[in-house]
Amino acid sequence: MKTLVWTVERAAEELLRREDDRVDGDPLSDTWPELDLETAYAVQDETLRLRLARGETLIGVKLGLTSRAKQQRMNVDSPLVAWLTDAMVLPMGVPVPTHKLIHPRVEPEIAFVMGKRLAGPGVTAATAICAVEKVFAGLEIIDSRYRDFRFTLPDVVADNASSGAFVTGSVGRSPDELDLALEGCVLSSGGSVVYTATGAAVQGHPAQALALAANTLARRGKRIEAGWIVLTGGVTDAVPLTSEAPVSVEFAGLGRLTVGS
Repeated sequence: MKTLVWTVERAAEELLRREDDRVDGDPLSDTWPELDLETAYAVQDETLRLRLARGETLIGVKLGLTSRAKQQRMNVDSPLVAWLTDAMVLPMGVPVPTHKLIHPRVEPEIAFVMGKRLAGPGVTAATAICAVEKVFAGLEIIDSRYRDFRFTLPDVVADNASSGAFVTGSVGRSPDELDLALEGCVLSSGGSVVYTATGAAVQGHPAQALALAANTLARRGKRIEAGWIVLTGGVTDAVPLTSEAPVSVEFAGLGRLTVGS
């Protein structure tokens, strides 16, 4: 039997193929045990290069697995950073394109729109929040190219942190108007409350997640640009999205947001 030989380029092409064809498969690490975080981020960057080559535009970054709830759910132990492109934007009120997704789940996010460039290393939560122009409610529709959402940390990094789509609300607040650690949210599915949490679930404060993103990108020679959107990570665990159960989030200071298929 011929042994499958993975490369960064081959892995990126395979993950994009799965996304485009709406099929899942085994984690890369099942047949590529040498896959480590450095290589996984190289796969992620190659996937971004392929996205840009086919006409997508880079508009920001997202953090994944920033809350203990998500880390425990996915059996990983540290956060990660991934890319957002314009193809992932879902306008408010537009149904989620589930025909393009494999097994979508929805999680609430605190989203930042950057007013200034933010470049590590050495970024703190205090310096990070000073670079934020506005804060919005967000819902991210995550998807995975791995069967049953089974993956290691390098696998999910390579898969762009299970990116799918995202929507942000219409209420934009200045960060100094809010206590983001205490910003409460209630996540409901089909009209029933599923989870409650506050912004402190995201690394203790969403600005800590933003600082983590800037410093992580700096190690790769990259930075967060003015005007970018930053999704700071799921405040709660995610819930499945079905045609019978629209998902909504109610934030204390950022308003309400709903998605459905």
